[in-house]
Amino acid sequence: MAYEFDFKAAQDYDAFFEKGRAKHYLDLEIKLISDLIRPMSGNRLLDIGCGTGLSLEPFVPLGMNLTGIDPSAYMLDKAAERLGYRVDLHRGTAEDLPFDDNSFDTALLFFSLEFSNRPAKAIEEACRVAREQVVVGVHNRCAPQNMLRRVKGLFFPDMYSHAHFFSVWELKTMMTSILGTVPVKWRTTVQFPFLSGRLISKVERIRIIQWSYWGSFIGMRIKPVPKFRTRPLVLKTRNCKINKPATGLALGFRKEE
Repeated sequence: MAYEFDFKAAQDYDAFFEKGRAKHYLDLEIKLISDLIRPMSGNRLLDIGCGTGLSLEPFVPLGMNLTGIDPSAYMLDKAAERLGYRVDLHRGTAEDLPFDDNSFDTALLFFSLEFSNRPAKAIEEACRVAREQVVVGVHNRCAPQNMLRRVKGLFFPDMYSHAHFFSVWELKTMMTSILGTVPVKWRTTVQFPFLSGRLISKVERIRIIQWSYWGSFIGMRIKPVPKFRTRPLVLKTRNCKINKPATGLALGFRKEE
């Protein structure tokens, strides 16, 4: 990944999300990601770029098998303090994951794709290790709040100065170029970045409100599908019918009536 958080950045990251409004944003973003993942007990979830473990913590009580990976040793130290033995933590990059194919049910990239210098490669790796789905959560470059962040970063550099924000269209285009036509679902949240409270939280969670291209946060679920499928080839003989898979992996015999 292009940007690796140092000790100060790791400290500032947690401190930022402890503030009232930032915590409100995070709650909305985690809720959207959880809705897309649809967590189930026993499912294997890999958080790629897990940072300090903020995005993994809500899944701990759900009985999932959780794994996190991050290039920053400082961020992993904070994650270990927060999560302890409940999550398997590794140091590594999104572009070169040290896991076998189909090792997880779900791969999650939550606020990490923005910091990759090869986001397409990170998506490819996530699809390689995920059996069922890949879920991505990123800042929306079309959101007014994020436009202000980018301008502010020109004069007062912060962690967002190192990030590449995505639009819904840009993210979908990248997925299609990598995977072809695959099932993709997306929604956004933080439509009202300068408001908070219970009423706003309820409004933010209305499905039709989340079908907006202008929300500050994009959540997207991709379901990778195999590019090649096998179909049984039926070969008839005099006394039996042979069901032979196109890959030639096995032969099934069935006596004809």
